[in-house]
Amino acid sequence: MADQLIQMRIFVQVIEAGSLSAAARELGLSPAVVSRRLAALEKRLGVRLINRTTRSLSLTDEGADFQARCLRILAEIEEAETQAAIGARATSGELRVTTSVAFARRLAPLLHDFQQTHEGLSVRLHASDAVVNIVEGGFDLAVRFGTLADSSLIAREVAPNRRVICAAPAYLARHGRPSHPDELVHHDCVLMGDPPLATWQFADGTSVHVNGRFTSNDGEIAHLWALQGAGLVLKSIWDVQEDLASGRLKTVLDAHPLPCAAIHAMYPHRRFVAPKVRLCVDYLRERLAEQAAALPEMTAIPA
Repeated sequence: MADQLIQMRIFVQVIEAGSLSAAARELGLSPAVVSRRLAALEKRLGVRLINRTTRSLSLTDEGADFQARCLRILAEIEEAETQAAIGARATSGELRVTTSVAFARRLAPLLHDFQQTHEGLSVRLHASDAVVNIVEGGFDLAVRFGTLADSSLIAREVAPNRRVICAAPAYLARHGRPSHPDELVHHDCVLMGDPPLATWQFADGTSVHVNGRFTSNDGEIAHLWALQGAGLVLKSIWDVQEDLASGRLKTVLDAHPLPCAAIHAMYPHRRFVAPKVRLCVDYLRERLAEQAAALPEMTAIPA
């Protein structure tokens, strides 16, 4: 196992350095040793990971997939070693978190409570519906809806999420309730995103191109327009829970569910994961699971 980890570290270092000789210098090894270790790894796996020429290196498809897995494994090892060295109580400095505008309102009181148990910590919460680059933005943590698209990040599910299509009673009174996804083309739909998400996909694979007279890159604005009767809107149950409970919004197409888009905490691979990040993720997972149990048709994720 130790030899496997050494091979993985050498493989990752070769890709990051861009050449065998550069990797050898950074690792304090000879180029010949690095070359033998890399060859041994490929022989053990029975697959070529890197296409090598005298001037360049390039990952094969299998190599790219293996690199992503190696980064995750090595990051977990570094995190375990770091936490063992400095202890789980070493929470100080600033915790920088980014999430969507709507979810920031739910996250803010949880982060306040978390800070109260770690008084040496300060919290900066960045609210934006744009998907920011965590590393370039200097963030420790992002809380996002949906699947992980960036393999350079570690993602941990912190809460389930159900999405619904809903509208104000006034809109439904004027235009009626759609009974099938195909009928959405005859309705006004409030669109979100930059560019706006104009194709709504359902869990059974059905997709419908929708149109509307109101579009915004701000989910809260789209929410407000829906409350004013501007049209149907696709929202997370977390965002519209209170409006559904009060009757300000009504769901439609309940017999045609949308794919789930779980809430993930995301943080970078290529750095030590500070105890404050790990503790915060664990705390959010616990508290959001409690809140999820109270949402309509929502159950908490397993421990």
